[in-house]
Amino acid sequence: DPKLSLIAHSDIMKDVLDRALRVAQIDSGVLIQGASGVGKEKIVELIHRHSFRKDYPLIKINCGAIPESLLESELFGYESGSFTGADKKGKAGLFEAANHGTIFLDEIGEMPLQLQVKLLRVLQEREITRVGGIKPTSVNIRIIAATHRDLTEMIANGQFREDLYYRLNIIPIKIPPLKDRKDDIIPLVYHFLN
Repeated sequence: DPKLSLIAHSDIMKDVLDRALRVAQIDSGVLIQGASGVGKEKIVELIHRHSFRKDYPLIKINCGAIPESLLESELFGYESGSFTGADKKGKAGLFEAANHGTIFLDEIGEMPLQLQVKLLRVLQEREITRVGGIKPTSVNIRIIAATHRDLTEMIANGQFREDLYYRLNIIPIKIPPLKDRKDDIIPLVYHFLN
């Protein structure tokens, strides 16, 4: 059973899984919202495993865990000599590495505004340009983003781009917190005890 890695006894969680499996067949952007620790990554794995991209990489990146100064070169790669300490040959970024697969941008709300602009370009043009480079490279990827933050509030405060939000939020999936699905608590306890 594809859902075995996820514990879902509550109807509310079964609905989330059914939605994820249906979404897997549609190759568009997904925005997963839910508190930290609700299993956003498991939902992403489920979607990837049941999509036509399943034989290609699923690359996960936590936008909040990588220093802002490194995030751009991690995502987009860099050309040789573009900064001190750069590899002589340059380096492909994670968007290039994920080509034909899925890239999971966790904690998208932590992404700096200047990178949000570049991400929007990836979504619109389907191409990336390495740091220090001039030649764009086309990429064919599905982007799934996740956040525990209220992006609409961030948009109102000028911290998140509205155009990017609409590009990412084509199919929203909201994962309810455990307090709203108490039926899952006992099965989860047994799962972890085993």
